[in-house]
Amino acid sequence: MKPHLTLAMVALFAGTPAAFAQSATPADIPAVGETKIETETFTRTVPSANRFEIESSKLAQQKNVAADVREFASLMVRDHTKAGEDFKAALEQSQTTASVTASGPALLPKDQAMLDQLKNLDGDEFQAKYIALQTEAHKQALALFSTYAQSGEDPALKEFAKKTLPTLRTHENRIKDLVAARS
Repeated sequence: MKPHLTLAMVALFAGTPAAFAQSATPADIPAVGETKIETETFTRTVPSANRFEIESSKLAQQKNVAADVREFASLMVRDHTKAGEDFKAALEQSQTTASVTASGPALLPKDQAMLDQLKNLDGDEFQAKYIALQTEAHKQALALFSTYAQSGEDPALKEFAKKTLPTLRTHENRIKDLVAARS
């Protein structure tokens, strides 16, 4: 069974970056090479991305997945719930005039599409897709947060981005461990 899972993971990772590159619009996700992100884009993207992390990870906790994946999902729910609270506090201190709330609107289309991909899967299929989507989501989050931390316009939100980056890097490393354990 493990060779099939490994092949599935390789197939998913081979297609994932291209699929996301095609589906992402500049307003939804900044390109990794962007040198500046507008505050409006940041405040619209963060709540949706954060909510995707929580909802997809709650799904992972309910599905038939390996213990290490379930443990990672619990970490995602805990850390991204805290990030949502920190974002709300940063918004309260921010200078932005954007009409956003910490919980944000419904998921952005790209985040909803990723969540929808997971809903009808279970077991190895769910696990492989969850890991692939978490890999891509954290790659995009690191690009968004590091760019805003360097060039953001709003001091409170810039500080939030700087403060959140180490947690996102830890998540990225944990995802790499999950991938390595399955290759």
